[in-house]
Parts: sequence; structure tokens; C-alpha cells
Amino acid sequence: MKFKATATSEDITGEVKNADHFCYGEETKLAWEAGKLTADITEEQRKLTEADLVIFQFPMYWFTVPAIMKGWMDRVLTLGFAFTHEKRYSQGIFKDKKAMLSFTTGSQESMFSANGINGDMNVTLWPLQNGILYYCGFQVLAPQIFWAPSHVPSEARGTMLESWRTRMQGLLGENPLAFTPLDCFDGEKGYQLKPEVHEKHAAKEFGLTVGIHLGKALPPNNQMKAGV
Repeated sequence: MKFKATATSEDITGEVKNADHFCYGEETKLAWEAGKLTADITEEQRKLTEADLVIFQFPMYWFTVPAIMKGWMDRVLTLGFAFTHEKRYSQGIFKDKKAMLSFTTGSQESMFSANGINGDMNVTLWPLQNGILYYCGFQVLAPQIFWAPSHVPSEARGTMLESWRTRMQGLLGENPLAFTPLDCFDGEKGYQLKPEVHEKHAAKEFGLTVGIHLGKALPPNNQMKAGV
């Protein structure tokens, strides 16, 4: 597709509201409302509107998505279309859709553990799964991770693919990962966790999620398995 990865004023056709102090978020919101986003963006937004489930397939680069995929997120998930101040997280625009990450790593699984040199994969996934997918309202399914496929025999890679093929048959019926709903936070107090929610979990061993951990131990596999 040769998809353009950089978010610039060229993503808008015609005049912008304030060329001297260009604000990408605000200008693309206005362009979306007016039907003035470029064709490559509107086509991807059309696909997203029609989708029930979106799978982001990628090789993990530097602990995140490659630049072209990040550019897709930057350019396609525009303000107004994918989120607003009122419609985000559990109240997000895509709350009736599911999304998930499916990716390959260069490192072995042990290296992405709580004791591994790369750190806990649950922490690595938090910005992508909470900060992008759940932020837009998606029900986020557990990721499909192919650990270091370039360092295992072809038979092992075949087993990985077969496991993925089997899982795909029931993806739409899977339960999503657990995140803290928007109504657990007080919008008038800087979106801090409401006291009653905090008190409810005060005696529990683990925090609510990887990011909202309340200073406690992280809930095991919170970003990798549903129901935890």
C-alpha cells in the first residue's frame, strides 16, 4: 500500500483553520467532519467502521509497533472519528468492536518475564493495549504472541501457526482483557480513582491493572490473559 506513516498537514485537503499555529488533532477533527481528510485515511476509516474485529499483525520493533503501523494509528484514529473527550475508554466510540495485537518477537519468552532482561511483557503492552486500543473503546482481546520464531526450528513455527489458526475460529466469542472503566474515575478531580473504588481494593494483594496498580504488585498476566 505504501501507506504514508507521518502525520502532517498534507493529510487535509484544502485550507486548514489555522496554518500559522497548526494543531494536527484539532485540524483533522474539523477535516473529518467536513469530509476533507485525504483518501488514504478515509479508506482506512471506512474499513474500520465496517469491522467487528481488528487484528494488528506486526513484528515487534523496539518494544512497540513498527513506524508505519504507528503512523496508521496516528493518522486513522483521528479525534472525532475514533475518540472524543467524552467518548473514550469504556465509553469509547469503538466499544462494540474487538481488537487485538498479534506479533512476533526477536527475544525469547523468558526474556520478557518479570525476571527477564527485557522486563515484563505485560508492562510493554500497556501503552498499546490501554493507551490506544482501549482508549478508543475497543474490547481488547488477549494478544497472540509468536516468541522468537526466527530462533526456533521450522516445526515449531508450524505449531505456532496451527495454534493461531485454531484460535482464530473462536476469536469473536472470546472475553476481553480487564481494564478499569471510565466511571471509576472522578472527572472533576483530575480523573483520579474514586475513593470508594480505591477503598474497595485497599485490602487486595494486587493492583487493578498494570497501569493502575495502586502501588501494589501488578496483577499477573493482566495484559496477556482474559479474566485476570
